[in-house]
Amino acid sequence: MIVAGLSNVARLHGARTIFSGLAWAIQDGEKIGLVGPSGAGKSTLLRTIAGVDRPDDGAVTFRGDARVAFLPQEYTGEPGRAAIDELLTGHDQLAELEERLTAVEQSLGDPSVTADASAFDAAMAEHERLLKRFDEFGGPMLRNQAEGLLRELGLEEESWRLPMEALSGGQRKLVGLARCLIARPDLLLLDEPDNHLDLRRKSMLESVIRGFGGAVVVVSHDRYFLDETVGVIVELEPARDVGARLVRWEGNYSSYAAQKELALLRQQQDYVAQQKEIARLEEAVARFKLWARIVVDERHIKQARNKQRQIDRMDKVDRPVLERRKMSLRFQARERGGAKAIELRDIDKAFGDNIVLIGARGTIMNGERVGIVGANGAGKSVLLRLVMGIIEPDAGQVWVGPSISRGYYAQEHETLDMSQTPVAALRAVRTMYEDEAVSQLGRFLIPYAAARQPIGLLSGGEKSRVQLARLMLAGSNCLVLDEPTNNLDIASCEVLEGALDAFKGTVVVVSHDRYFLDRIVDRIFEIEDGELHMYEGGYSYYAEEAAKR
Repeated sequence: MIVAGLSNVARLHGARTIFSGLAWAIQDGEKIGLVGPSGAGKSTLLRTIAGVDRPDDGAVTFRGDARVAFLPQEYTGEPGRAAIDELLTGHDQLAELEERLTAVEQSLGDPSVTADASAFDAAMAEHERLLKRFDEFGGPMLRNQAEGLLRELGLEEESWRLPMEALSGGQRKLVGLARCLIARPDLLLLDEPDNHLDLRRKSMLESVIRGFGGAVVVVSHDRYFLDETVGVIVELEPARDVGARLVRWEGNYSSYAAQKELALLRQQQDYVAQQKEIARLEEAVARFKLWARIVVDERHIKQARNKQRQIDRMDKVDRPVLERRKMSLRFQARERGGAKAIELRDIDKAFGDNIVLIGARGTIMNGERVGIVGANGAGKSVLLRLVMGIIEPDAGQVWVGPSISRGYYAQEHETLDMSQTPVAALRAVRTMYEDEAVSQLGRFLIPYAAARQPIGLLSGGEKSRVQLARLMLAGSNCLVLDEPTNNLDIASCEVLEGALDAFKGTVVVVSHDRYFLDRIVDRIFEIEDGELHMYEGGYSYYAEEAAKR
């Protein structure tokens, strides 16, 4: 049974066509991975299905009783609201039922209703019906369900009463996911739900999605996550004139990748064969036209027309894109810097009763690659903000070498002014003509139309690439990176890995991507229960040692 359908759906951003003419039927119970290059419109498509944004053309329709829940790419919640309360407000239909129950109960006390037997009976019947619906939605047990969901997703109880802004990005994602699940949707739309999650919580999320009874559409750039959760891949593929089109592939991500490669090879063979046939027919057309000019003969003219009709009637095979254009990224420090880059000297940091770091010590030498790991909420981003001087320690000192220039990549794009255009964002880092800024952005796969829109309208991947472009232009010799692979597609992650591998300066990076860490870092700092543990080796060595411990 179809739970949601798209008919001729189009979305535009200014003069830029994101996609048009999209048709898609989402079946009940399907687990679908929505993939495609960054900026293709995956987040826009999810927001359109969820009803957050209206389509510029076409329509999105749902089965009559279908409930839809949407987890955006960057979930913040209501500032000042406790995590558990944020979750309890997620069941809109339950809140509506409570309002209607209250209104019916008030009417039962109205003398005009009690005096009218038929009106009173009707009100009692409505009250009984609403109570039944309230019970079906789990109204009496809602708080218990909320707490059970938070435990299942691995959010610690001490975090439940914290305001949303005090939670880490990963913790907020878990609250947002629980808020979606408690609404008991028939269709769950998840935009990069695994971003900011540590490996343990990623495993929990995989289990939740596999066990979910309704349909799921999930956007993720984690191949292993998709392999574990979905049975269908729908690719939002860039296409001429219409911006993008949807292509369905049966199987998980690994199956899709193999099928896609074979399909491209077959398309390449078909394209080459068809081009040869077109060239042969065009030669024949030219030959018959030449003969018709030399010897006036109607047969030659007819044969030329017939050959041309053969060409025109062909179902043309598009030239396959065997390898899409990748962003161009190269980090180059303007100065080398001293021997010692950063030193943590007995750092203490707490937020109220929540102790993040206590007595943290560590030295990072110039040119080292340090990966910072730990559970969500352990304080990884806090440590980076201490290193950057954005926040101050409660005790101790963060010493930074006098010739060390730090460049910061923020997990949630805090370094970007969302009201600025990408062009203005680059010119704020380095003086350049507007055309040069547009050219630089083109190397980061930011289209001309997007380069002149406010950054707030860009996709998560485009925002990430604008941040990387600014970092590259800054020429810092110490890169402080907080989850830089989030929102990047696989091809862009590989480019980033290559650029960092070639970089001669210092890299301090928070990431939950073990493949990225294994390739980039040579030391691991682990934050656990406020303590900083150091491992002299890459991520695989750390994982083995942590398992032994």
